[in-house]
Amino acid sequence: MSGAGVAAADAWHEAGPITTTGAWFSDWSYTWEPRGRNHGGFHFKGSLIDRNAGDGHNVYVQAKVEGYSWNRFNGVQKKTVALDKIVYDGAAQYTSTADIRVCRDRGSLRPDNCSHPKSYKRS
Repeated sequence: MSGAGVAAADAWHEAGPITTTGAWFSDWSYTWEPRGRNHGGFHFKGSLIDRNAGDGHNVYVQAKVEGYSWNRFNGVQKKTVALDKIVYDGAAQYTSTADIRVCRDRGSLRPDNCSHPKSYKRS
């Protein structure tokens, strides 16, 4: 019976695109790593797209797990970048909630614009 538990733990979940002005995180999916592998973290992968190549701004994805600050994963201006990242709480064997959002970096004089965070719970 342990095989069924492993299969459920390794299941990837498709998620809809996350968008904000000039940035798009698409074709992405996530899974929760099982206890003892990759710190039991929130694992996501997808395509980060600069949707407004002419604006001169970079794009990024932010993800965080319960009780911790955002982790930033940068894209590249005028390009699509494949991301495959794991976010975890180093003090715990596994985490149970995570948030993710996509943002456009508008420089130091104006605030970045970010999508509303999407939240996920370990099932």
